Amino acid sequence: MSTLAARALDTNAANFGLGNEVLDVLGARLVRNRETHDIYDANHASDVTAKTPSEIDALIARLDVEYQHSNHRRFDVDFRTPPEFLARLLLDGGYERTDALCLVLEGELVGKPTPCDIRPVVSDEDWEAYWELMIVNWRDNPNRGEAEHWDAVGRRMFASHRLKQGPVQYFLAYLEDQPAGFFNGWEGVDGMGQVEDLFVLPEYRKRGIATALIHHCVAESRRRGAKEVLIVADPDDTPKNIYARMGFRPVAVHGHYLKKLSKEG
Repeated sequence: MSTLAARALDTNAANFGLGNEVLDVLGARLVRNRETHDIYDANHASDVTAKTPSEIDALIARLDVEYQHSNHRRFDVDFRTPPEFLARLLLDGGYERTDALCLVLEGELVGKPTPCDIRPVVSDEDWEAYWELMIVNWRDNPNRGEAEHWDAVGRRMFASHRLKQGPVQYFLAYLEDQPAGFFNGWEGVDGMGQVEDLFVLPEYRKRGIATALIHHCVAESRRRGAKEVLIVADPDDTPKNIYARMGFRPVAVHGHYLKKLSKEG
């Protein structure tokens, strides 16, 4: 179990690094992108090994240098993170923790998908259709912040998605020749593939589109070399139960400690 969990966590971490700078600094892995400075997945530290007070002090100070462009600090943690480091974050305060549930599919998906028109995102026109769906999803999320910032931040998130294209293949589902949803998949690392970022327009839900997208992207990841396939879910949302019924099983928890800084830093 621990080996499977570690491979799932490593694949998820590798996904965050796609299209961004990845630095090995003081026993930690830093993901950085100055162009998408306020996108958390593109600017954070993970794989922390610091455990002594001096090691932790040095790492935190170094992050202030490496992330001068960013108004947040994020540490990604899991069962391998030194407890001394986690305790220090709690002592310092100001960090909000959220968790993500990592589920892995080892065998075949349960059930059969409804036939669906699914096409790869390739052209600029495809990407514009993807953007139109993405901004609907972005605006409908209550945690996105104030309305005047939605489109600007959403565009930077969109840019970070496009930077992953190549290793990651994005797909659009069409209904009556209209874009109705999206999902993506890649082969991952060490035989652990990943599918993520599922969205279907509200008016097209409960028609089998999401299920068809999952089947399609799992098959695509395995066609490109994956054996097991990871999906990451919000533990407070219902899709986790849908994934479990389809054959994904929980293997690990991936935590995020996020501190938002003032504009003055």
